[in-house]
Amino acid sequence: MDDASASAPFIIRGITAKGAKFRPSDWADRLAGAFAIVDPNHRTHFSPHVQPVTLDGVECVAVDKQLKINDPDAYRFLLAFARSNELQTENAD
Repeated sequence: MDDASASAPFIIRGITAKGAKFRPSDWADRLAGAFAIVDPNHRTHFSPHVQPVTLDGVECVAVDKQLKINDPDAYRFLLAFARSNELQTENAD
């Protein structure tokens, strides 16, 4: 693995292996929200390691590879979520 792919985030795309759009439409916010905190003013602050993003018009979740070191169980959970829902991934390991 080269340095670029080692630092590139693991991406879970909201497209299944068969090319279908993953539902519900807010799945990325929900998944990232499991790792978020809510402040006293009821604002959600997503983890710097798990962020909902839109790439090429597709809802995705970007996972910082540092999570694999900081919280290996959380990282494995995200990998398992992607695999069990047959979602397309990038930079997964």
